[in-house]
Amino acid sequence: MNILAGLETFLYVIASALFYPVVIGLILLTFWIVISFGSLMREYLERRQGHLAALLSYQRLLDSLALTPGEDLELDLERRLQVAELELIKSLDKIRFAIRVGPAVGLMGTLIPMGISLAALAQGDMPKMAGSMVTAFTATVIGLACGVAAYLMSLVREKWVRADMREMEYLTELRLRQAQGQRSKIKGGGEDEFPKKTAAIR
Repeated sequence: MNILAGLETFLYVIASALFYPVVIGLILLTFWIVISFGSLMREYLERRQGHLAALLSYQRLLDSLALTPGEDLELDLERRLQVAELELIKSLDKIRFAIRVGPAVGLMGTLIPMGISLAALAQGDMPKMAGSMVTAFTATVIGLACGVAAYLMSLVREKWVRADMREMEYLTELRLRQAQGQRSKIKGGGEDEFPKKTAAIR
């Protein structure tokens, strides 16, 4: 029995020690959600004006490629397209992390103060119990609010990412056709020059 009581006390100490890190995590998550929302609004305004940073960067990358006839351009363009799409997908990792972590941290911020509240109730400390219960419910609300806000922002950003990926695929295909057209002209020019030289010799 003494061993069981010692284990319960040990778990209670660990849970109580996690209270302040959880509260700090909720505060930091709230600030990050606010900053991310501001970034989302700025990107929305830029897209309304036709300024697409990811596509412009990818277009400059395509323009910098040397279209030499002997180069295996199709594989190179495919590899660069996959790298660019992977970067777009990685940009969603943080907001997906917030979707998962927000409610989880909010739940931790609820259960830990409730344990402290029950301990205060057993000691007859009603003010401490009331304060812990207020903290518990507040942490729940903040955690759920952060999770919902992150989910809504992820819906918008995923839509933008899919649109950018489709546009990148179009730009890649267009660049490949331009390269093939240049190669055809070079080959066609070489074939036309041979009859002209033969006629001049005759």
